[in-house]
Amino acid sequence: MRIIMLGPPGSGKGTQAKKLCELYGTPQISTGNIFRVAAEQDTELGKKIKDYLDRGDLVPDEIAIEVVRKRFQQSDCEKGFVLDGFPRTNHQAEELTRILEEMYRPINYVIDLSVTLNDILVRLTGRRVCPKCGEAFHICFSPPKQEGVCDHCESELIQRKDDKEKTVRNRYSVYHSQSETLGEYYGKSNRYIKIDGAKDISSIAETIWSAIGG
Repeated sequence: MRIIMLGPPGSGKGTQAKKLCELYGTPQISTGNIFRVAAEQDTELGKKIKDYLDRGDLVPDEIAIEVVRKRFQQSDCEKGFVLDGFPRTNHQAEELTRILEEMYRPINYVIDLSVTLNDILVRLTGRRVCPKCGEAFHICFSPPKQEGVCDHCESELIQRKDDKEKTVRNRYSVYHSQSETLGEYYGKSNRYIKIDGAKDISSIAETIWSAIGG
């Protein structure tokens, strides 16, 4: 199964992508995670990516497309994949279609999660992560047992720069200015499914499963 997850930052597409990957036994390809790892590396490319992420801007198309192309070449993608955070522009979508056609791997479904800016601000600005083990918490929805301290390794939790309110607002604005037309691009086929992403995680998962194979 090959699925694309669309939606603004904080819409929950990563969470739902993980559930689909567990269901189908396929890898979750998150360009956001790939970029964050690259941004931590002391390389010219890593520094460029870090600069884009810190500002809340999209990584340029040519970089994102090449990252995804290389990921598709790994053996675990043969049975399928769930794309999380890509494509983000019509140009990326067109290039993705071309790449997959060359590989004879068409997309089965495109799932678009719709969420308001207010919902996203609550979700993202309240997120805290452990810089040591990577565990994630939320000050409202899933707080740590001890405020500001990781439950698992007792490291001090941090708020990522791209989760700060100013950056979140910019990320949302950038998404809608550059990615909103993806619904029109994919909406021409019966593969496109738009879902209310403001509901709870379980309800969204049930709606997705019902739409694609439940």
